[in-house]
Amino acid sequence: MTSTVHVTDVAKDYGGLKAVCGVSFELRQGELVALIGHNGAGKTTLMKLMLGLIRPTSGSIEVLGDNPAAGQFAGRRQLGYLPENVSFDAALTGRETLAFYARLKRETVASALKLLDAVGLGDASRRRVGTYSKGMRQRLGLAQALIGHPRVLLLDEPTTGLDPELRQTFYEIIQRLAAEGTTVLLSSHALTELEERAGRVIIMNRGVKVADGSIEGLRNIARLPTKIRLKIAGLGPGELPSWLPTGAPCRRLDGHLVEIEAEPDQKIELLHSATASGRAVEDLDVLPPTLDELYAHFLRQAERTP
Repeated sequence: MTSTVHVTDVAKDYGGLKAVCGVSFELRQGELVALIGHNGAGKTTLMKLMLGLIRPTSGSIEVLGDNPAAGQFAGRRQLGYLPENVSFDAALTGRETLAFYARLKRETVASALKLLDAVGLGDASRRRVGTYSKGMRQRLGLAQALIGHPRVLLLDEPTTGLDPELRQTFYEIIQRLAAEGTTVLLSSHALTELEERAGRVIIMNRGVKVADGSIEGLRNIARLPTKIRLKIAGLGPGELPSWLPTGAPCRRLDGHLVEIEAEPDQKIELLHSATASGRAVEDLDVLPPTLDELYAHFLRQAERTP
């Protein structure tokens, strides 16, 4: 798979503040990558470095073959960017705003205006942006970022202010773009939204990359327990299954469910024991560690590392 972005040992200092510290990674064509971390972890700084809006203190960045720090911007027309806080001329209409950005990127206005319908602003396209709600301005920002079918799409908290239906539409759009070959780097605090959608996760903490991999890969590294929830026929109030391994964390939920925390190598054995116990298993859920839990684990691990 072709690499579109190379970040090599990049650091960015603001006086005594180290915003990014020796970060390296590659982004590849068709990847949908989640960039997560607390406020001030360096996520937005990394995006600005990729855009050439700021220069690294050390290290190097290459985006679509260009070095943004050296003023090489030939590939900028193939970039899409949605900042965390969008700002547009309040006196322009939605159509006028998108037409302006289309001309800047040397794309046809007609193709850009079609994006207004895609983000749910077709009916409001002739209204002035000053009358738009925060969610509507966010949708306009997304449409602006999508002009020209970008090869690299950088999205900083893109679903802020969007209702659930439009969030779903947003993810359908970017998943389609990724399937067509666009590299998507998405920064968000909405981890539950990303869990089933991102093919890869980069976790930042205080400017340092502390984890990088697929959700399944991070689960294998973290070795956090899997929750197994069982509804077992004939189990009395407060009773726990007799087949549970000694010391296995277990509790009752809602008076009738048993929740067991299973180590990664215990899952199959526990399920065999449950089905062979002679009591019917009426329902079963297997809940692997969530992205929220993985994120908390890697941050705790980073804080313990000298």
